[in-house]
Amino acid sequence: MDLYKGSPENMTSRQDREARAYAFLDRLGIDYERTDHPDEPATTMEACEKIDAVLNVRICKNLFLCNRQKTAFYLLIMPGDKPFKTKELSKQMGISRLSFADEEAMLRYLDIRPGSVSVLGLMNDHEHAVRLVIDEDVLKEEYFGCHPCVNTSSLRFKTSDLTEKIIPALGAHPVKVKLVGAE
Repeated sequence: MDLYKGSPENMTSRQDREARAYAFLDRLGIDYERTDHPDEPATTMEACEKIDAVLNVRICKNLFLCNRQKTAFYLLIMPGDKPFKTKELSKQMGISRLSFADEEAMLRYLDIRPGSVSVLGLMNDHEHAVRLVIDEDVLKEEYFGCHPCVNTSSLRFKTSDLTEKIIPALGAHPVKVKLVGAE
């Protein structure tokens, strides 16, 4: 895997959702680096570890969640090495029960398929139906890594760009949580 600066020069083989992610970052003037890995999609933590070694970032989990009634949706970003405990997050959020949202809701709100969940998918949530939730440890890192709405490429940019430029441009008002690490 090679590291590139900015968006691909040739977009003909790229999905529309990926091209929109690059255009969004470029409009905001975000400096970012990219690695392409079409032969090794980021579908396992092992694949993510290889990708993140190239990008030199900490692995994050991006989980698309909903309440029991499937009327409220959440995008949780947390360190990849922390276990996800539904009960712990539900308590902090004041929600009786959280579960994973289905693919239909993911496509409807984020225009993303399973395995490609990314904060950049919020650019497709014109209704602002999805609440962004970020573990505070993610924000302590100098750099942030995510997908450009597909799991065959990965990006790295400054976490300060995430918090100061990207999240405000998305119109998101993130909830910060403190999830417990491995015990």
